[in-house]
Amino acid sequence: MYRFTIIVLLFTSLVWGQQNEVIITGKVTDGVAPIEDVNISVSNSDNGTKTAGNGFYSLRVNEGALLKYSHVGFETVEILAEDISRTLNIILVPEIKELDNVTVIKTKPRKTQKELFQEYNTNPNLIKTMFGILDKDIVGYSMRTVDEKDIKIIYPDLSFLISNRFAGVSSRCNRGTGLLETIMRKVNSLGNAGGGGSIYEVDGMVFESLPCAMVDISNIKRIAVIPSYSGLTKYGTMAKGGIVIINTKSGNFSPGANGTANYDQAKLRNNSYGNDAIAFKTSNNIPEYLRQLRNSTSEEEAKKIYSERLEQYGTSYVFVLDSYQYFLKEVNNQKFADSIIEENKELFNSDPLALKALAYNYQEEGRLEKANELYKELFILRANYGQSYMDLANSYREIGEYKRAAAMYARYGYLLEEGFLRVEDDLNMIMERELNNLIALKGEDLLSKKELKSLVLDDEFDVTRLVFEWNDSEAEFELQFVNPEGNYFKSEHSLFADAEGVKDKKISGFSSEEYLIDDSIKGVWKVNAKYFGNKSLTPTYLKATIYHNYGSASQRKETKLFKLSLKNVNQQLFTVSNAISIVSN
Repeated sequence: MYRFTIIVLLFTSLVWGQQNEVIITGKVTDGVAPIEDVNISVSNSDNGTKTAGNGFYSLRVNEGALLKYSHVGFETVEILAEDISRTLNIILVPEIKELDNVTVIKTKPRKTQKELFQEYNTNPNLIKTMFGILDKDIVGYSMRTVDEKDIKIIYPDLSFLISNRFAGVSSRCNRGTGLLETIMRKVNSLGNAGGGGSIYEVDGMVFESLPCAMVDISNIKRIAVIPSYSGLTKYGTMAKGGIVIINTKSGNFSPGANGTANYDQAKLRNNSYGNDAIAFKTSNNIPEYLRQLRNSTSEEEAKKIYSERLEQYGTSYVFVLDSYQYFLKEVNNQKFADSIIEENKELFNSDPLALKALAYNYQEEGRLEKANELYKELFILRANYGQSYMDLANSYREIGEYKRAAAMYARYGYLLEEGFLRVEDDLNMIMERELNNLIALKGEDLLSKKELKSLVLDDEFDVTRLVFEWNDSEAEFELQFVNPEGNYFKSEHSLFADAEGVKDKKISGFSSEEYLIDDSIKGVWKVNAKYFGNKSLTPTYLKATIYHNYGSASQRKETKLFKLSLKNVNQQLFTVSNAISIVSN
C-alpha cells in the first residue's frame, strides 16, 4: 500500500467535503421545439422544478448532484452537475416501445435462469457462463459486455476486438506461440494486488490459454470481460488476472437464435468507408471576429481589430484562445500572443474548461513547462477528479520529472484504495497502463536495480496507442477509425449511445478514452470525428495524443488539438501509420 502524509488526507477530505451551490439554467427541447412541464428532479432530495412553456428552467443545486429530466413519452436523461455546470440545454428523445401481441406484466426483481435463457437473444446485458447466465445489471461487480451488433467483422483477430472494445484491456496474439495474451490487471496495479494474464471461457469451457485462431469473430454472439475480484471467486486462483467470456452463435440455443445467417455479411457491407469525411478546417465554421483578423492587411490592423472585438467578446475564453492562436501561428508574434493570455488571465484562473483548453494548446506547441503550471492549477481546483491525477502525472513526465509523475500515480492509487476516489475498472486500467509504461521505460530513474528486478511487469505491447481527452465533460461526439483496407468502426460518446458510460466518466472525473492499433493490418489509418455539441452550445477542445511504437524503447508521441464547433459533419482529424510514421492534416 502506498503511504502519504496526514496533510494529504486532510486536504483530500476537505476537498470532498465542500459542496458549493450552483444555479443551473437551460432549455429543454425535442431537438426542434421546446418541451413544457419537463420534470427536473435532484436524486435523493425533494429539490426540483419544471420547465416553462418556452422550455426554460432554473434550479439551484449542489455540485455533484444528479439531475433527472423526465417527461411522459420521452426517454429520461440524467446529468451530473459539476463545478463548471451553469447552462445545461437538454434534448429529449422519444421513448419508443414496440408492442406486437405482447402482454406487459410486472417483472420480478431477480429472474430465474429459465427466464434469463428465454430473453438471452434480446438482452445484450446477459452472458452465459459455466455457472449460469449472468446479468450485467444485477451481478453487483464490474462486468462489461459487447453484443454481436457492436462486433465489427473488420477486426483481424480476437485480440484486436478485445483491445478496442474494452477500454483499458490489452490483448495480442503471440505469433511465436500462437496463443492469445490478454492483460486486465497489472502486478503493480493501482489500488490492487495480484496480476497475471486472463483466462478464457468459450461456451462453458474454461481455457487457461486460448489459440488465436480458435474463435472466429464472425461466430461470436456476445463477449464479456470480468476484471473484478468479486466476480472471479468461482473460477479460483487461475482467474486472478480476469476472465474473457465468449458466447458463440453456433453454441447458442436460446429461443430466436435462428434466422441470423446473413447478418454478418450485411454488417460487413455497412462498414465500408465511403470517403464522406471532409478535411478538418476551422474555416468550415469560423467566427466573424476571426474572419476579420484574417482579412486584415497588416499586423497593426489585426491588433486594432482584436482590441475592438475584446470589448464585445472579452468574457469568452474561446475568443481569447482564437486570438492567441492567430497571432502565434498566423502572425508569428509569440510575445503579443502571450500578452493576450496575460491580459485575460482572469478568464482562466478558476475555469477548469478554459484552463484545460489553454494547457492543450501549450502541449501541442511543445511549451510543456507552461502546460505543467496549468495542470497544477487544475489539480487544486479538481482534486477529486481522476483526470486531474493523470493529467498532472503525464505533464510531469513530459518535462522529465519522472519521480513526481510516479508520486502522482501512487497518490491516485492510495486514494482509490482508501475510497476517496470513485472510478470504474475500465477507467482505472488507463491509469494502470500509464504507470506501467512509465516504469517500463523510465524505471531506472525511479527504482534501484534490486527493486526493478523484483517487479514482474506485464509486457506493454508494441502498438500504436491513441488517447483522446476533451475539456468539457458535457461534449458529445463520435470517433471513426478507418483501417487501411477501407473498413471502419465507430465509437460514440453520447447520452443517446452510452448514457451509463457517460455518467461513469463524470462520476469518476475522467474525460478521456484510449484506443490501440496493432500491426495486424499495416498501413495508414484515418481518424475521423463527428461533433454533436455540448450542453452550453460552445466549442469543445479535443486533444489527441498519438503514441507510436507504444511500449517499446523507440516509443514516441505527438500531440494534436482540435477545436470542435461544426456539428453533425464527419471530419478527418488526422491519419496515422502503424508501419512507418505519423501523418496529419
